Amino acid sequence: MALLDWIVIGLFFLVLIGIIVWVVKQKQNDSADYFLGGRDATWIAIGASIFASNIGSEHLIGLAGAGASSGMAMAHWEIQGWMILILGWVFVPFYSRSMVYTMPEFLERRYNPQSRTILSVISLISYVLTKVAVTVYAGGLVFQQVFGIEELWGIDFFWIAAIGLVLITAVYTIFGGMKSVLYTSVLQTPILLLGSLIILVLGLKELGGWDEMMRIAGATVVNDYGDTMTNLIRNNGDPNFPWLGALIGSAIIGFWYWCTDQFIVQRVLSGKNQKEARRGTIFGAYLKLLPVFLFLIPGMIAFALHQKTGSFLPLLSSGAHNADAAFPVLVAKLLPAGVKGLVVCGILAALMSSLASLFNSSSMLFTIDFYKRFKPDTSEKKLVAIGQMATVVIVILGILWIPIMRSVGDVLYAYLQDVQSVLAPGIAAAFLLGITWKRTSAQGGMWGLLAGMIIGLTRLGAKVFYSTAVAPSENIFKYIFYDVNWLFFCGWMFLFCIIVVVLVSLCTKAPSAEKIQGLVFGTATKEQLAETRASWNHWDIIHSLIILGITVAFYIYFW
Repeated sequence: MALLDWIVIGLFFLVLIGIIVWVVKQKQNDSADYFLGGRDATWIAIGASIFASNIGSEHLIGLAGAGASSGMAMAHWEIQGWMILILGWVFVPFYSRSMVYTMPEFLERRYNPQSRTILSVISLISYVLTKVAVTVYAGGLVFQQVFGIEELWGIDFFWIAAIGLVLITAVYTIFGGMKSVLYTSVLQTPILLLGSLIILVLGLKELGGWDEMMRIAGATVVNDYGDTMTNLIRNNGDPNFPWLGALIGSAIIGFWYWCTDQFIVQRVLSGKNQKEARRGTIFGAYLKLLPVFLFLIPGMIAFALHQKTGSFLPLLSSGAHNADAAFPVLVAKLLPAGVKGLVVCGILAALMSSLASLFNSSSMLFTIDFYKRFKPDTSEKKLVAIGQMATVVIVILGILWIPIMRSVGDVLYAYLQDVQSVLAPGIAAAFLLGITWKRTSAQGGMWGLLAGMIIGLTRLGAKVFYSTAVAPSENIFKYIFYDVNWLFFCGWMFLFCIIVVVLVSLCTKAPSAEKIQGLVFGTATKEQLAETRASWNHWDIIHSLIILGITVAFYIYFW
């Protein structure tokens, strides 16, 4: 790191501090101001925040690592702008009419208080198991590689970098709330995009161009069926990414994440109205087309450079190349002074924006869905303080989970999707049937969630146990909960949860018309329908069609 790099990083922090000070000075009179920014966000802030919240350091490390180890396989999860369009066009009207703060609160409106509690528990567990742990781990790893420091003051620099950044982010999120998340994202998103674009361009230049990358990756066979690193659609016998499982599994995980997860949807709930919220999702969908090219392709470039030179990536003790080091190695080896500082700012932005969103969402879940329900007379000021304390606990739990996480999955991004694949099906089933089928009863939705949680935790426990067990015995339990491909398991689990919801609903009392008014298709009033219709025009449709067209073209090119 040269002096110019440190100057660039210093300027980034000065601007960031300026934004945070401005946000903190804004009046935040109650929990709506603190958690949802007063519900007055515009489409630019919403779209930028959706993208910046999604793109964390797990993308810089994990997605690039997936590119360097398995090629295009993980692109199914990253070319999901179309799924954000479903959030904007299908779910925004329902969420807007319900005027809820959280997704569990929406389920209480649609089903019952027990459903709200179950989703709150699942969401907080998922934040600890995936978002906190992965982001902290990846953040520490990337800065250890970029700065080239192994130890500082006798302490592993990995932990200094990771926990230091967590504390910095926690401080500004605690004091600034949702507005600090939204407005810092407007700064962080362009820096992240620019820094990653520079990596892509310089990486291709070093390698010899796009065709050279496609030639090397296309000559690398990844399974016994002749599929290569450039194949997005792989033989259904592929042990990791069978095409049917990948299409179904990525859609289920994507539906849960983009349309029902508090972490993302909270950005939409902060919108001024349906028009701003929907256009924010369209803008976010455009931005979501970029990660494949800004993070996954650089991983493939790093792999190709390693194949050409034999020494570009560091080696693991097994002798294989360290895929998760792909992005930081590109930064360290290819970037000139000043530009390296800019990319480090992009990495900082990625880590802080995703962590800030996580902190705000998790504190809101605990405060609104647990504490306020049991102590409804609590003052607004105390509610904010309770949320701040909850954030600290979640961060500590996430850090404690990191050593276990490292034993479950070798490639970081695959680990993240693997865990999400067992958390998503039950929630997706409850939300999907909740808004599409009037007959879905409170008990049906609740038992669908419970079934998903029990099966998911069983699968996760089996993964931890069997991945460390010595010569485990073969049995039906091991086959179902460990041996079955994770994507097929996700699909079958989703189908099972759908069946549970349908059967229980048919055996229990149907919800009243008043209970589901405005929350299910076909139940909106004329005024509600008119409000939704007035919130979009032909340009919203045109932009949505462009996004869908680009997605189809991508699948055709990498088929």
